[in-house]
Amino acid sequence: MTSAKRLIPAAFVFLWATGFIGARYAMPWAEPFTFLAARFAIAFALLAAAALLWRSARFGTRDTLMAGIAGMLMHGVYLGGVFWAIRHGMPAGLSALIVGLQPLITAVLAGSLLGERILPRHWAGLAAGFAGVVVVLAPKLGAIGGGVTVATLAACFVAVAGMSAGTIWQKKFLSGSDLLAGTCWQYAGAALMMTVFSFAFETRSVTLNGELVFAMAWLVLVLSIGAIGLLMVMIRDGEMSKVASLFYLVPAVTALIAWALFGEELSLVQIAGMALATFGVALATQRAPATAA
Repeated sequence: MTSAKRLIPAAFVFLWATGFIGARYAMPWAEPFTFLAARFAIAFALLAAAALLWRSARFGTRDTLMAGIAGMLMHGVYLGGVFWAIRHGMPAGLSALIVGLQPLITAVLAGSLLGERILPRHWAGLAAGFAGVVVVLAPKLGAIGGGVTVATLAACFVAVAGMSAGTIWQKKFLSGSDLLAGTCWQYAGAALMMTVFSFAFETRSVTLNGELVFAMAWLVLVLSIGAIGLLMVMIRDGEMSKVASLFYLVPAVTALIAWALFGEELSLVQIAGMALATFGVALATQRAPATAA
């Protein structure tokens, strides 16, 4: 079981990176809040059925509320902000660069709110990881167009803040709780939030076609259930600053997937940036050497 757990970070990074590909397929055919409301509702229904089947631990009122708030922050605010920005013209490369600030923000919050000790080598790793993200995404920034506005930039920064706050909230108030039940109620809160937003700000128009169905199936099963399940395990078992540093690898893996699927250019400079981001994550997640008894 220990050896299997060692594969969780790599599996999470790969699955999380595919989310940007799913957004690329989905956003031309549905408004972001409407799409996410449906995605979260489906994920909630599937996880609720699984919780009943496996007789998962029941949540009290307090834990249900805490999980719902975590879901609103981690899923509603984060994905709502990213999807809205991309829908309104924000280049995926720039949005990924802004989202790359999340590990640094989470490390600061973890130090002050959770009392985690962040050593100088961890800060160096976080800085190196962000530098690697900048190098990987720099070629894409030349394609910036009219989609970069105050509104889309603000949406991305709000998204980053939402994910950082949500992971800290999850660690602080729901550490040790049943993962299946907790994730289920996270999606209930996120679905409620996105439903309210869709009625407040959108027409809820949807063009049903193969690309949209594929994107929905992939994002629900692979991201909302698979990747988020792995993230919950890592939040439960690890330090938040170290878990958050894994997000530095997402742009690099996304670039590799886009190169393989869409033929997007991948330069030697970007490959060097991937190596730097990987080094940064390794440094930020390095365990302290055991002291002799």
